[in-house]
Amino acid sequence: DILNLQVYYPWEFLSSSPCRTVVFPLMTSGVTYWVIKSLQQLDICSSCINSYTLLVSPRLLFTMFSFMLDYSVYRLAPLWEADPWKALVLLAGSYVTLVFYTRTFTNALEGLLFALLMVLVSSRKPDGSSAEPTSSPLVGIVTTAGFFNRPTFLAFALMPLLYWAGLIVDSQKGIKTVINHFLKLVLCACFTAIVFVIADTFYFTATGLDNLYSIKKSSLFDVIGQLNEKMIVTPFNFLSYNLNPHNLALHGSHPRVTHFTVNGIMLFGILHILAVGAGFKMLKKYIYQLTRVKSYCHGSSGLLVHSEGNPTLLLFYFVPLAFLSLFSHQEPRFLIPLILPLVLFSTSQNRAVKWKHIIIIFNVLGALLFGCLHQGGLIPCLLHLEQLMHSPESSNHPRHYTLLFAHTYMPPRSLLNIKKRDTHVEVIDMAGSEEETLCRTVEQRANNFTCNDCHVFVIIPGTVRATIAKCGVSFRNETLIFPHLSMEDPPQIPFLFSGNWRSQLGLYILQLDRD
Repeated sequence: DILNLQVYYPWEFLSSSPCRTVVFPLMTSGVTYWVIKSLQQLDICSSCINSYTLLVSPRLLFTMFSFMLDYSVYRLAPLWEADPWKALVLLAGSYVTLVFYTRTFTNALEGLLFALLMVLVSSRKPDGSSAEPTSSPLVGIVTTAGFFNRPTFLAFALMPLLYWAGLIVDSQKGIKTVINHFLKLVLCACFTAIVFVIADTFYFTATGLDNLYSIKKSSLFDVIGQLNEKMIVTPFNFLSYNLNPHNLALHGSHPRVTHFTVNGIMLFGILHILAVGAGFKMLKKYIYQLTRVKSYCHGSSGLLVHSEGNPTLLLFYFVPLAFLSLFSHQEPRFLIPLILPLVLFSTSQNRAVKWKHIIIIFNVLGALLFGCLHQGGLIPCLLHLEQLMHSPESSNHPRHYTLLFAHTYMPPRSLLNIKKRDTHVEVIDMAGSEEETLCRTVEQRANNFTCNDCHVFVIIPGTVRATIAKCGVSFRNETLIFPHLSMEDPPQIPFLFSGNWRSQLGLYILQLDRD
């Protein structure tokens, strides 16, 4: 919208079914794109808009935002009986921080808002006693913003909000003070929600920024009339869609225990296992104590905070995990906000120290797998194709390009840097098509060159290269991007120990021969 580039709009951002707020994309990636556009318009940087800056500028912004997580850990660690520097080392060394929090995931924003909420609700005096909460407006703003970013934020916010409410009740300041806190929270939450609803309604009824500019020129009464005509509340659309099991099945169904047994270990390794073990031990201990000693029923808030091992942190970790496990679609990235309570819990009694060698090896392997290997050739491939299509030779003699992607993740078309009105580039995403369908499509393209300057490129992982060879077409050029690992089409282990191992861990750019 800002740079007037051809993109693929996900269904969540279509005006017919808006399920995601546009506010956060505009405030993050949108700001960086506006900056590089302004730099180019002011002739400060004549070629600022290219695939590299489109990729790196939003990531740089998210990387700067990620230091909010470090600040939160440093602030929270002493409050939860953890060493701040050990907690920071554990956080900084995690591949979840290095990979996920430096990329433009809404889950990363969710994690930052969760961290900010934990800072706001964790109030302590220097002597260790609970301080009176004074951040009711900010708590309301952050909770509502997180809800609009991802409605699943309510699962993460539940325990911090209950903890915050418990501090208010325990402050013994009178019923007026309690009501005052909750009124501030509700009023600020409502105001924030109104801001998001108005912004989303403007955007989606205008179907983009271009039409939004024309709406700005309309009269106030016309604008109010358009808002009343169709008020868009994206979180409700999101929830109504995702609460339908048939809709979730379209994106992939998983067993309900996937987060507990697979995703938690995949993201956090031994830290997740230690938390699960500690959780079972504490649960067993409390059940035993509750059956023997009635006095534990009183002062539950003090029990939670001051008991051995800070079980409140375990609740901050497991309660969101349990709520997310109620949905059948379970991706690992949904859990990345949980790194904060897990790091604090793991360092609160030096639990992680004895496992430091395992933690280091696990995170090095995780960073290599998810930061380099996993679909690692797709972005370099797009950067290569963008340079090819914007080369001086192509600019002087316009050509038509057909880019056929198969067995890769969805290619982000914006990195090709093609203007909306340009029609000389066609992108075909065949996802995980069967061999017969793939060959038929490639053969059709090979036999139907419609112009002398038409170029057809087939982009496939090395594990599918043998399939293309059976299609009966020839290629003029082959470019191998290394490394690239497709978990949907993993290489066979024997091939990794052969002389052909590099091609198995690569992404091919094949240019069809006209003959």
